[in-house]
Amino acid sequence: MSLINLIVILIVVGVILWLINNYLPMDGKIKSILNAVVVIAVVLWLLQVFGLLASLNAIHIGK
Repeated sequence: MSLINLIVILIVVGVILWLINNYLPMDGKIKSILNAVVVIAVVLWLLQVFGLLASLNAIHIGK
């Protein structure tokens, strides 16, 4: 995936989240949860894109 594609996807996700936050009437707690879920999903996706998430899957805890 090229850097330009990555930046475009991040901009699109940001704009969609901004539109949802500004134009859909929701309780503040629900917006906070939605923002947190989107940020966590984007961070996990970026880790996977850069190949860091695959190395984290090799870590085992316990037996």
